[in-house]
Amino acid sequence: MHWRREVLLVAGAASAAALLTALHRRVPADLPLLAVFSTGVSLPLLIRRVLPLTAAATSAVIALAGMAQLHRWEGMLVTMVLFCTAVYHRPRRPGLVLAVSTCWILGTGMVMGGEGVPELSSIVIMSVAPVATGYALRLHRDRADQSLRLQRAEAERGLAEERTWLSRNVHDSVGHHLTAIRLQAAAARRAPGDAPAKQALQTISDLSLSALTEVRGLLRTLDEHPATLQPGTADLECLAGRLTSAGRTVTVRRSGTGDALPPAVDHTAYRVVQEALTNAVRHADATEVTVHLRQDDRGLRIEICDNGAPVPAPQAEGRGLRGMRERVRLLDGTLSVGPVETGGWRVRADLPREGSVW
Repeated sequence: MHWRREVLLVAGAASAAALLTALHRRVPADLPLLAVFSTGVSLPLLIRRVLPLTAAATSAVIALAGMAQLHRWEGMLVTMVLFCTAVYHRPRRPGLVLAVSTCWILGTGMVMGGEGVPELSSIVIMSVAPVATGYALRLHRDRADQSLRLQRAEAERGLAEERTWLSRNVHDSVGHHLTAIRLQAAAARRAPGDAPAKQALQTISDLSLSALTEVRGLLRTLDEHPATLQPGTADLECLAGRLTSAGRTVTVRRSGTGDALPPAVDHTAYRVVQEALTNAVRHADATEVTVHLRQDDRGLRIEICDNGAPVPAPQAEGRGLRGMRERVRLLDGTLSVGPVETGGWRVRADLPREGSVW
């Protein structure tokens, strides 16, 4: 199919050159000679993609020979097209193509005889114009390709962000619930009597239902903005209650103004506290955890302190902490995580209302 198109292109170019020549002549042309030169000047079109400059130069030589034999032959139009394609397929050295094209035009003037070197306007039209046209077409194609690459990169970036968002939310939400379920199950095994065990099992049932609900919510919001997720700072007492047990106390304290927070800040604060509490009970074995939220006109400051053992570096720098840092960074906030001198672990996050970092 490809070669069929190429043969049809050569046949069409040769027919056009021969027909235009025949129409412009007042006396009948030498038809066999006209057919031979018209076909010869068009044959280099077959190699215009592989050897563009060679194709143009070959066509130019045949065009010079044809013009020496045929008066007012239009085969040079095919050669001009080949110089245009030479620049289009070989953009790194357009000056060389222009030089060859100019030499061909000067040679054409000498072959035609009598008139000598063609006028400047003829040189511009017949040599510079094809080169400039090919170069302009090449620039247009390059810009179109660049625009397509940018669109693809933007689509890939959006897909990567969506995957990161989904992974982060699954880790924060489902991971927290599974940790709480594990702790409640352990408490049920250790608790004497039936009443504490039944209470722990009821808590496990509630946590399982909550985890299932949040997973379904994540699946429903895959095509929506992450800000549509509901958990916020108003749910922190419920979050703390899930991790509170006979051997562990989680307290939430609030201070400052009580104005409504922007949805993104409200949800990020919830996820930061959720991850910090999960790490405190999973890795640090803390028995007392305090969550302090202080809000003012600038934004929200969150401090989570526990009395657990220092978390080893590989665990401290895991997926959860990276997720917290990414969430806080997207809001132009700051996050600090580390041990305190009096013992235990502290997580502090400053979330500005409108991008003003504390």
